[in-house]
Amino acid sequence: MIVREITLEGFRNYDRAAVALSPGINVIAGENAQGKTNLLEAVFLLSCGRGFRTRLDSELISFESETARVAARVFSQEREQTISVTMARGRRKQILVNGVRKNANELADSLRVVLFCPDDLNMIREGAKERRRFLDMAISQLRPNYGKLLTDYNRLADSKRRILTDWHEKPPLLDALDDYSEQMARISAQLVRYRAAFCRRLAETATPIHAEFSGSGEALGLEYKTVSTVTDPFAPASEIYEQIMAHQRAHREAEIASEALLTGVHKDDLEVSIGGRSARLFASQGQTRTAALSLKMAEREISTQDTGECPILLLDDVLSELDARRQAYVLNRIGGGQTLITCCEDGGIRERTGGRVFTVSAGSVKEEG
Repeated sequence: MIVREITLEGFRNYDRAAVALSPGINVIAGENAQGKTNLLEAVFLLSCGRGFRTRLDSELISFESETARVAARVFSQEREQTISVTMARGRRKQILVNGVRKNANELADSLRVVLFCPDDLNMIREGAKERRRFLDMAISQLRPNYGKLLTDYNRLADSKRRILTDWHEKPPLLDALDDYSEQMARISAQLVRYRAAFCRRLAETATPIHAEFSGSGEALGLEYKTVSTVTDPFAPASEIYEQIMAHQRAHREAEIASEALLTGVHKDDLEVSIGGRSARLFASQGQTRTAALSLKMAEREISTQDTGECPILLLDDVLSELDARRQAYVLNRIGGGQTLITCCEDGGIRERTGGRVFTVSAGSVKEEG
C-alpha cells in the first residue's frame, strides 16, 4: 500500500498543501507545533475516517475555515485508487473511495495504517481501556465485520446504560433490560473469538520482536482476559454466548442496584508482562516504549501476512527517547513498505535509511534536496 500524493485543504493548521510521497521512507522534519503530526493524522484519517488525537471532526477543521478536505491518490489491491474525506461544520462528513460513497469501516479495504505516537505508551502503563482501543483498531482494519459488530455492541451498551440510570423515573424501561443483555451477549461471543484469535497471533509475533528489540533477555508476555465465565475464548460462539449469559444473569440485580454495566466485553483486557511482572505496574520508561513499539511492529507484520500488502507505517516522534542501538533496530525494520516518520531534525535518518526528507513549517511542506 502506498500513498502517492496527499492534498490537505483547511485541515488543522494547513490552508492548502499537496505532498508527493516516496513509496519508501519519508522523514517529516521541523520544529514543534508546525504541523508534522497533522500530516500523519491526515493519512490516518484516510484509513480510519477520524483523527487519532480527537473524535470530533470539528477539531480537524482549521479555525479559519468552515470545511476541511483530505484527499489522496493511493496504490492498493494492485490498482490505483482515490480516497477523499470532506468535513463541514454542522454536517456529516463525506467519504468517497474512487468516487463512491463509503462509511468509515470500509476505508481499510483501500488503505490500512499502523500508527505509533507518544499516547500509545498509555496502552502499557494505563488501564484496560487503552489496550482495548489498540485491539479494536487493529482488528477492525483486518476484519471489517468486527468493526460493525463493535459499533452495534457499543450502541446496545449505551442504551442499556440509559435504562439502568433512568428506570427509577421510568420503571417500564426495565422491561427491555433482559433483551438488551441478550443481544449484547450474542455480539460479545463473536467479539471474544475475534479478540482471542488476534491476541494469540500478536503474542506469537511480538514476543520474538521484543526479545531482539530489547536485547535484555526479558520475555514479553501477553494474555487476553475476558468475562470470567468464558472458559475457552476459542470455543464455538454458541457456547461462549451461554457462558456470557450466565454472567449477565448473575449480575442482573447488582447492575440494577448500582445503575451501571458491571459485566461485558467492554471490560476485556490484554495483560502485558515483562519478565513475568506486570508491565503496567513495574515497567520502566524504556521498557514501556520497547513493549509498545514491539506490539505495533507485530501488528504491522500480522497485517502484511493476512493481506499480502504492507500497511502504511506512521511513526510520530518515535526515536527521541530511544538509545542508538534501539534507533538502529527500528530504522532497520521499517523497510519493505511505506513509512512516514516525524522528528524535530532529520538526525541523519536520510543517510541511515535513504529516505526522502520533508520540512514542515507553519503548515507548509517542502521537500529537501
